[in-house]
Amino acid sequence: MTTPLISFENISYQYPDKTLALKSLSLHIDKGKKIALIGNNGAGKSTLFLLLNGLLIPSGGKIYFNGKVLTYKRVELKKLRQKVGIVFQNPDSQLFSSSVYEDIKFGPKNLGLSKEEIQKAADQAIHLTETETLKEKPPHFLSLGQKKRVAIAGIIAMNPELMVLDEPTAGLDPYYAKKIMQILNDIHHENRTILLSTHNVDLAYEWADEIIVLHNGSLLAQGQPAKVFQNRELLKQSHINQPMILEIYQQLLNTMNIPLPREYPITQKDFVEKLSSLLHT
Repeated sequence: MTTPLISFENISYQYPDKTLALKSLSLHIDKGKKIALIGNNGAGKSTLFLLLNGLLIPSGGKIYFNGKVLTYKRVELKKLRQKVGIVFQNPDSQLFSSSVYEDIKFGPKNLGLSKEEIQKAADQAIHLTETETLKEKPPHFLSLGQKKRVAIAGIIAMNPELMVLDEPTAGLDPYYAKKIMQILNDIHHENRTILLSTHNVDLAYEWADEIIVLHNGSLLAQGQPAKVFQNRELLKQSHINQPMILEIYQQLLNTMNIPLPREYPITQKDFVEKLSSLLHT
């Protein structure tokens, strides 16, 4: 069995004001997956993200990174933060250099890379995020969509094993939201795990290999999107809607008295193809 990239074992976290954000949470994050974390406000998503990067230390339980328990020593934390990169919902919280190019180079510089390696890493990240025309601009002059692409580029340049993104499409128009998701598809590979939080169940259903559902600090589900989103009791408990493609497809089959299939459409193209096939059988 492959060792998970990160495992939470009975993790709890309580803030100084006594708010219990996570309650005996156990889950694993496997290598190479595209994972969507969903849940209502206050579910504990942001707290989980900060624990992944070592910015918070759990009140109880253990976190394992590549099979080894985290002890939060300085050297260990430095290594963890090189391997786990976080893109926050508000890009202004992580863009602070005088130019986009300097901002993207900041992470690789902290990794102790040579000047040539820093430039190569930054240039590759700029190419992947299509931010070439923004290189010399001050980050605070950019639009929200541009800032998010630059923030993602800064993390890509560090070449992390796990990329964590908090609501990467929040506040974006459909064009930039689609561009951000295309970037995530382009940079994903078998040695890089991408974990993002979102309230958009349609995006989560179509994009992710795996869904994690949190509710009031507890894990309600972790599994394949179609299976998770067919659990109506789970959706009701966590105040989550069913993805539109899945809901319409099930309603159509019920109306036509066609037995529900084992496989469900994921994309709009899948929906059309599967429905066409059913209508011509």
